[in-house]
Amino acid sequence: MSTTWMINKREFTSRLLVGTAKYPSPQVMVQSILASGAEIVTVAIRRMPADNPQYSYVYEFIKAQGLTIMPNTAGCFTAKEAILCAQLGREALETNLVKLEVIGDADTLFPDNEGLLEAAKVLVADGFEVMPYCIDDPIVCRKLEEMGCVAVMPLAAPIGSGLGVRNPYNIRIIVEHARVPVLLDAGVGTASDAAFAMELGVHALLMQTAIAQAKDPVKMATAMRLGTEAGRLAFEAGRIPKKLYATASSPITDLISVG
Repeated sequence: MSTTWMINKREFTSRLLVGTAKYPSPQVMVQSILASGAEIVTVAIRRMPADNPQYSYVYEFIKAQGLTIMPNTAGCFTAKEAILCAQLGREALETNLVKLEVIGDADTLFPDNEGLLEAAKVLVADGFEVMPYCIDDPIVCRKLEEMGCVAVMPLAAPIGSGLGVRNPYNIRIIVEHARVPVLLDAGVGTASDAAFAMELGVHALLMQTAIAQAKDPVKMATAMRLGTEAGRLAFEAGRIPKKLYATASSPITDLISVG
């Protein structure tokens, strides 16, 4: 298995990224992140103010573990709002890395394509390493890459839905054409979803609800880590082609006669 992968000039081993929200307790969050093996942890700037004692615990843990923190603009519905949120995140956490979200619909939480492209253009010009959460559209992903985003993060399914990969064909097209890492974001529900997603050739997965809201988040974090690793191994190994008819697994010619 490929031991490392890159985001811009940053090198990572783990192909699973995790969030910090919705856990039953900060302690369970810490145990789950450790079990996941994640090296990148994302935090929502709007929802987790650093001056709140409960959330300062999160930041201290991330710092102590030497993990890469990735602020995100979750909850932003306009480009202007997302740009401001990203700037606040950079100031507070001293990082240019940002997961950019510009939501277009409160029910589906689908991205606003126009707002996302607008915000990405401004942030890239301002020196941010932009990783945009986007629709699973190869054209939008191409535009974001051409704009200078360091990765693209198409959704697998609506955020928190647990539906798994709804459009594997678009994901494969995105992977085949992208020259930056493709990270599948949103919609993965269980370890088999993680394995399937990685078999499509994406570089990594970002998960939040599937782990944090599981009956046992720590066990699910472990399962997701193993599923992610298995899926990547299968992708690199190369699966056999699908065929309509059987192929004998044992030879039927050149057999040695007995007796």
